Amino acid sequence: MVGGGRDAFIGGVHRMAARLDGKIDLVAGAFSANAEKSRLSGEDLGLDPKRVYANYETMAKTEASLPEDQRIDFVSIVTPNNTHFPVAKAFLEAGFNVVSDKPMTFDLAEAIQLRDLVKRAGKVFALTHNYTGYPMVKEAREMVRKGELGKILKVVAEYPQGWLSQPSDSWRTDPSTSGASCAVGDIGTHAENLGRYITGLEIEELCAEFTTFVSGRKLEDDANMLIRYRGGAKGVLYASQISVGEENDVNIRVYGTKASLEWHQEHPNELIVKYQDAPRRIFRRGNPYVSDVAKKFTRLPSGHPEAFIEAFANIYLEAARAVEAVKAGKPIPPDIDYPTVEDGVLGMAFIATAVASANNGSTWTKFVSA
Repeated sequence: MVGGGRDAFIGGVHRMAARLDGKIDLVAGAFSANAEKSRLSGEDLGLDPKRVYANYETMAKTEASLPEDQRIDFVSIVTPNNTHFPVAKAFLEAGFNVVSDKPMTFDLAEAIQLRDLVKRAGKVFALTHNYTGYPMVKEAREMVRKGELGKILKVVAEYPQGWLSQPSDSWRTDPSTSGASCAVGDIGTHAENLGRYITGLEIEELCAEFTTFVSGRKLEDDANMLIRYRGGAKGVLYASQISVGEENDVNIRVYGTKASLEWHQEHPNELIVKYQDAPRRIFRRGNPYVSDVAKKFTRLPSGHPEAFIEAFANIYLEAARAVEAVKAGKPIPPDIDYPTVEDGVLGMAFIATAVASANNGSTWTKFVSA
């Protein structure tokens, strides 16, 4: 792992998720840009001090020099946005597979470079858009794929939070570390990725309005946008970090000609399906009536809630399957289901398009080519 040292929330989430299924062990890391903090973090985690590094460059070089049966199989990157690309580049060029937190890179140019690096290296690259890991999100995608909703007409995706409603010194509001966007880059990408994952729709153009409500903040803390998809469907996306009282209610509604569906991350075990001429139905994770795909990513029987850690773990579990295949010299199984470098590029293109629209007076802007 690179990043995720003492006091880092998301690093702990990644570690718990990776270990959940007993297929992955944490054996090495550069846990902080501060060498002493990295050392102490390694102590906290009970690691061999020789495998705890002062920086990621030393880690990549040293791990690559170890015998193949002793070195790491992949690296997990849980650092601020501006370091995702150089860390991924260092490990890919050293011959390692990569799992990275999102957004994939600092900007679109880096994302395109990283896609080329992944192709040249022939390694696994998984991006932790963890909301795609929920069983009922996968059930929603299966319903769309099977035509149960009919032709998709409208997609409404929302991600409201309230934690930035007051001044904060978070790196996420600093353009030098976060990139060109705060609310859209941090959480809006999750909403966009969720819509694309479930529906398969591709954005043709969008109209975005960014607002910075907290005085002195350099990046937007609220964003609203209208979306036109290829094929004629319309969309609404709202990402806000100043919505007081909201926690992490990323949610999506997909409306088709036959039916619609609704899913809320704060109630992740339920998928609501609605009809014009019949009662609505509520599908619950862990029951025998859900699709085989949803069953595959379900660990507990019905009535025993699964949530955030398990969704993350599903990404790691699929990445581990891909890494095992690559190590064995076999092709990656076709049923592997995790966000790839292509998803990362599209996510960065989404951010770039939204920023361009907002900066140009909220005009309709063609989706940036990637």
